[in-house]
Amino acid sequence: MILRMRTALFLLLACVTLGVQAQPRTPFQVRCEDTISKTVSVLTAQQNGYSIDTHLPYKALTVMKGMARANTWVLGLTKTDSRVAIALAGPMLQDPVSGYECVAPQITVTLTYAPVVIYVGREFVPGSCAYDEILAHELRHMKTYMEHLPRVEKTVRAALARRFEARPLYAPSGTAKAALAREIDTGWLPYVKAEMRKVETLQAAIDSPQEYARLGKACKGEIQNILSGKAAPAN
Repeated sequence: MILRMRTALFLLLACVTLGVQAQPRTPFQVRCEDTISKTVSVLTAQQNGYSIDTHLPYKALTVMKGMARANTWVLGLTKTDSRVAIALAGPMLQDPVSGYECVAPQITVTLTYAPVVIYVGREFVPGSCAYDEILAHELRHMKTYMEHLPRVEKTVRAALARRFEARPLYAPSGTAKAALAREIDTGWLPYVKAEMRKVETLQAAIDSPQEYARLGKACKGEIQNILSGKAAPAN
């Protein structure tokens, strides 16, 4: 997707330089490349901490998850939302002689997770073996979210650097910023969101059948006894 997008926009924005790469720079190119500020891509990633919620029963957590494995209960749940924002600015110069303009894009990408909420079923008493096992499992989910954020930051930062290469872009007068805005809306924004969503594959691997089986046998069967009604749950 990005390669197709890059090719299409390159033809639009860089066409003024085609055929002149072996020739001296035009006065307009000198103005653009020597006086306009450099292309800048700023990418920030922010984590916002977590809280623990124990007021919902595990059956409510199962409904909340919505896609639990068949014949299983959701004992704990880690929820957050990823947020992606991309802002575009940058100085521009115009050349009435050639009918072109140049722009040094200044792109700011912000990646954040909403504050994480870790749910543990209220049947499991805080401080009990069952509670600690479930919480430890959910903390693995939270750790996976937090570790994914810098990976996305690194990937997107490299992609932006390859695309813009710290040089001004050229386009027919009146079209450069609109073309860049389209590129961001139809290319970069979906691309970054897709990179953020890749964490869900890692999260699914944590909730493996083997992990469910392990939790069922943990704490000398305490969790399984609560689920089967053989032990009194917390009120």
